Amino acid sequence: MPTIAASKPKLPGAPSFRSFSRKGGKPQILVYFIVLTALLAIASLPAHAQTKPSTPGLYRIAGKVLNSVTGEPVRRAIVSILAESDSHTIASTVSDSDGHFALENLPATKYQLTASRRGFHTAFYDEHDEYSTAIVTGPDQETESLIFRLTPGSVLRGVVTADGGDLVEGAVVMLFRRPQAHNPGDRITHMSNATTDDTGTYEFTNLAAGEYLLAVKADPWYAIHPSQSRPPNDPTATLDVAYPITYFDSTSDEAQASPIVPAGGNRIEADFNLHAVPALHITLEAPRSVDDSDVPSMPTLYHSIFGTRGIDDPTPPSMNAKQGLIEFSGVAPGRYEIALPDPPRVVDLDATISQQVDPAAEIPTVAVTGTLQTVSGAALPGETTVILDSLDPAHRENPIQTTCNQGAFRFESVPPGSWQLSAFNSGSPLPITAISTGSRSRSGAHLTVRDHPLTLAVTIGLGETRIEGFARLNGKGAPGVMMVLVPNSRPAWQPLIRRDQSDSDGSFSLRDVVPGQYTVVAIQDGWTLDWTDPQILARYLPTGIAVSVTDSSGKLITLSDPVPIQTR
Repeated sequence: MPTIAASKPKLPGAPSFRSFSRKGGKPQILVYFIVLTALLAIASLPAHAQTKPSTPGLYRIAGKVLNSVTGEPVRRAIVSILAESDSHTIASTVSDSDGHFALENLPATKYQLTASRRGFHTAFYDEHDEYSTAIVTGPDQETESLIFRLTPGSVLRGVVTADGGDLVEGAVVMLFRRPQAHNPGDRITHMSNATTDDTGTYEFTNLAAGEYLLAVKADPWYAIHPSQSRPPNDPTATLDVAYPITYFDSTSDEAQASPIVPAGGNRIEADFNLHAVPALHITLEAPRSVDDSDVPSMPTLYHSIFGTRGIDDPTPPSMNAKQGLIEFSGVAPGRYEIALPDPPRVVDLDATISQQVDPAAEIPTVAVTGTLQTVSGAALPGETTVILDSLDPAHRENPIQTTCNQGAFRFESVPPGSWQLSAFNSGSPLPITAISTGSRSRSGAHLTVRDHPLTLAVTIGLGETRIEGFARLNGKGAPGVMMVLVPNSRPAWQPLIRRDQSDSDGSFSLRDVVPGQYTVVAIQDGWTLDWTDPQILARYLPTGIAVSVTDSSGKLITLSDPVPIQTR
């Protein structure tokens, strides 16, 4: 579609004094003031009242931008329509003092609608998760009474102090977010860091709605961390202290961390008080060098914070050659993982006291290699990310990630246990339909790692079919409805399921569908449902529309019958 230049309603230009003859005296001056008064009256009208009706065959998108929290109009919000095909901007306007906006003279087609304003989160119209409702213009389409709700951003700030009320400068405050949607593989996500200034203050701005967690890492400025083999009565011993990772509200127990749930536009104060405790010393036997030289391959100590490893810099070890030990000094109590390189193994450590790691606690790890292949043998486009998520509660919180190069991937160090494999291409999940190990093949994306290296052949179902149709309620298309393509195959449920949101005319499009047997359901107000649970969606299936996708289905399947909308 050719780009249409942005247009705005224009007022007739005010006539200059030169437009009126000086001849005739008062009559000409009177006419001028009558015209001027009329123009001022037009200018005082809201933007939507000034706009002329659209040209026949052309249409308008109009409505009002409101604050989703207060319900007040949002003035000077930039409202834009984007092409559905490539999301380029076609036209924009600015809401007036009453929040009204109007975009004129638009051809009959489907548009994405977005709005932005400083202090608010840029959003698409009626946004849910990564879905939104597109606006369809044309005959008999209601597109002039839209309500676009923008959510104001929140501010989270606080002060970090230590024992005695001392302000802590340079503390790293880590912001995490709990998942809100029921997307497979979702976990607590590290969002960003803030560093306290010389007043101990940190701040996160323009936070979206959601549930957040905070953690603080800092070192006492006066701390000294000598080796554990220091001489008796070492005067620096009292200064061998550390701050444990501290969670809001000032607890060192991760399980007791208090969530923060900002409402749109509010300011939240979250202060921390850090308490120094004796630092720990973790020792382990020095590993042998890879090449039999005098320099051993050194282990790495990673902090585990809300299940995410290595957010902070790994603690560097020191070598005590006389005792044949490697020592991590100045370690704060907490949860850690030690990665040992040769032979590859890991140690999960809940450190509460100084200790030497028992070699029996070291878990041997193995390499897991494999290839990604499609059913048809086609090459995978672009760069692919492959992730292993442990299904073992002891390791569930630490996913392992690698990049697939020309169809091949390798995980260097994977502990034994049950794992789930997932793959993403350009941020979109790739459905894994089967995994083969040697002559054995099984459906789905689960695998078991034992005490020997593992080679996998992973089959990716590249979906090339799009399913289109309409969702109807009482014979009329309804916008904002959650559409779900439910696979009949339970083992491949998560990688094959597809979702969309109905547009303003009730239309929807389920993309990248893999061959298989499915049911399409439409659920009104279904965005809080756990759509990944087959039992929850089971009650909607009898009213849905069955659809079969085969290798010969082609690029597009159009449903002949509308999908009935079901209530949540």
